[in-house]
Amino acid sequence: MKLLQAIGIEIRARTRTLLRDVSIDVAPGELVAIIGPNGAGKSTLLNALAGDRTLSSGEILLDGRPLAQWSKLDLARRRAVLPQHSAVAFDFTGLQIATLGLLAHRGSLSEREMQTLAEKALAETEALGFADRPYTVLSGGERQRVQLARVLAQCDADPAATPFLLLDEPITGLDLSHQHAALSSARRRVDRGLGVLAVLHDLNMAARYADRVGIVEDGRVTNLGPTRQTLDPERLSAVFATPIVRLEAAGRTAFLSPG
Repeated sequence: MKLLQAIGIEIRARTRTLLRDVSIDVAPGELVAIIGPNGAGKSTLLNALAGDRTLSSGEILLDGRPLAQWSKLDLARRRAVLPQHSAVAFDFTGLQIATLGLLAHRGSLSEREMQTLAEKALAETEALGFADRPYTVLSGGERQRVQLARVLAQCDADPAATPFLLLDEPITGLDLSHQHAALSSARRRVDRGLGVLAVLHDLNMAARYADRVGIVEDGRVTNLGPTRQTLDPERLSAVFATPIVRLEAAGRTAFLSPG
């Protein structure tokens, strides 16, 4: 079955355990949001699922096969990753950055097809105006939209592959309208059959867009389930050590922390 799975994984850094006995899966056609306090292990979990962290124990499976058995090229065709920080060493333009997501598909796509996909993704993130601008002169939010276009193009290169999309704090630095636009883009791909895992800090965005939510605390997944069930105000208040209330208005759910 097409799943991205972590099974009993543990990750250590010297004497510190970053993740312990974590099991989670992402299925095609769902968006899983990961929430939790700073330093809880959310990004470490995402990086492990991406194949970018060495496991001390447990395993990560993609389509039932350990990630170690996938070539880098095949892995790039089956999952796209937006890290929390994206360093660029060269003075690439916005279009060149977006096109980087398509390098694994060079054998099946022409240069013109790659440019069209990259431009379409830039237009979707309202970053097409940055296509010819150096990435280094863009603001933080503008860079984030270009990087999001990169992974969207990567996901769209072969729709039949229904890859997995891993997003680490994808709405950081974005204004409110672009936050919704970014998660709407992810949601559209979920509706098309892709599986998405997103690390989020905004409980309202998790409530709005996620099918399931996982809570990470001190290196463990302490809750994982349907969004409304998992986003329980009493539980959230304990997790984040601050009072959190849930409001219902206009058919939507909103969370408020009065402090």
